[in-house]
Amino acid sequence: MKRREFSLSVASAATAAALGLPVATPALAQARQFKEGKDYVKLGKPVATEAPAGKVEVIEFFWYSCPHCNTFEPSFEAWLKAAPKDLQVRRVPVAFNASFVPQQKLYYALEGMGKLPELHARVFRAVHVERQALNKDELIFDWIAKQGVDVAKFKEVYGSFTVANQVRKASQLQEAYQVEGVPSMGVAGRYYTDGTMAGNMQNVLQVVEYLAGVARKG
Repeated sequence: MKRREFSLSVASAATAAALGLPVATPALAQARQFKEGKDYVKLGKPVATEAPAGKVEVIEFFWYSCPHCNTFEPSFEAWLKAAPKDLQVRRVPVAFNASFVPQQKLYYALEGMGKLPELHARVFRAVHVERQALNKDELIFDWIAKQGVDVAKFKEVYGSFTVANQVRKASQLQEAYQVEGVPSMGVAGRYYTDGTMAGNMQNVLQVVEYLAGVARKG
């Protein structure tokens, strides 16, 4: 979902995942030549990454309430399991305005408590299948309580300086990559792509692997 409403062609990626087809592989990425300015953009100013030496950082920018992110999530999870081992992948929740911040805090609080593996997909389900907004503090706390999580501990982490700092850094990273919509991807602190540029999110994952190959070469 862009700052301005837009439509991403993610149906093909979802279909591929449902049929068990490969979403993206190094061979596919290497077989195609992607063009700067069309399939991806190179940032005018490189962004600092958190990846250690020998690793290529890949970032998925997302928003829990974005229907396109929800559709993309199963394909992205499948891709993660088969992605090259030298990729260091992380998610960054975006905020196009202040109303997005509670869900940013939700993500980082779950991460801080080690609950992301268990609850990340459940958040998407709650929003898009069960139709729970989860866009305000109290709505989030009520939902968390139903997941068997210690609500008092969650509130402590949710309101902590650590989470506030992570939210601030996420917004800075979003601006540095000039994120226009989600889901979208940043690679190696140098490149940005999304479904609008690449055509659909299946292509985006191929572009990501192509750009990771470029980054490896320096």
